[in-house]
Amino acid sequence: MEFRGALHAVISLVAHASFAALVVTVAAAQEQQTVRRPIGPSLVDHRPIEPRRDLVYATVGQLALRADIYRPLDGPGPFPAVLTMHGGSWTNGTKARMGAISTRLARAGYIAVAIDYRLAPTYRFPAQIEDCRAAIRWMRTYADRLDIDPNRIGAWGYSAGGHLVELLATTADAELFDQAAAPPNAANTRLQAVVAGGAPAEFRDLPIDGAGYEFFFGATRRQRPDLYELASPARFVSADDPPLFLYHGSDDNLVPIRNSRLMLALLERAGVPCELFVVDGAIHPQAALNADAARAAVAFLDRHLKPVREAVRTSD
Repeated sequence: MEFRGALHAVISLVAHASFAALVVTVAAAQEQQTVRRPIGPSLVDHRPIEPRRDLVYATVGQLALRADIYRPLDGPGPFPAVLTMHGGSWTNGTKARMGAISTRLARAGYIAVAIDYRLAPTYRFPAQIEDCRAAIRWMRTYADRLDIDPNRIGAWGYSAGGHLVELLATTADAELFDQAAAPPNAANTRLQAVVAGGAPAEFRDLPIDGAGYEFFFGATRRQRPDLYELASPARFVSADDPPLFLYHGSDDNLVPIRNSRLMLALLERAGVPCELFVVDGAIHPQAALNADAARAAVAFLDRHLKPVREAVRTSD
């Protein structure tokens, strides 16, 4: 597997202290992004936005799952929307980590919806992707109230969040995960454009008896090959997938760039509009902060989620 050597070596939370140190490094970098280094044009763009905090988008048992909404204030809706997904190896992090990206998107004319989702090992896969799908349904069901155009919804994630948005993109309304439990007339979860950074794309070739991902799947690949397959975005690429913008550090030591190159090749073969932005010399946390990648990602969303005239205006 592309990231077997590096990621498998660090992923076990119990056996490898280096993993915890790397997660702290990524988390610190993302907090730096939020506080000190807004991405791209937001450095000089002060268009007003309205953040709304802690809206409940779904309830699982007694657990309320919450979202922060970032809304433009200087134009009439409805607006295209982007679901934003934080990273953290599926084990840690909050919606606040996507604050800078969500703010940038709102200033570019999008409603950004940053969500918390259930984390491993307390909640094992597919809980995380089920929460993502619930968030998209909520955005569509309450589109009028949220001032969202339900026909123009995208997603943006990095690292574990990038994996989840790739899986959203490639599975859409397939009869997987929570479909059987969804209400009969539930809104669909199809996306119109996706941005995925530093994302693992393939789990089917992990060591058959390796324990590195038991925290996420609750089993080895020999015990539950079905889960490892369901979690692999590369498994589900097809011609009806939405346009995907991929970005990745060339020197990523956690999720090597070959993951995004694999996705690019599969998407191109399927005829899906796609791009790969390589951040030269960047390791995993550095690529998450790259301003040029973020500007290119917003331009990509503009091309696919906005009318031509509006996209030109927001890119100026």
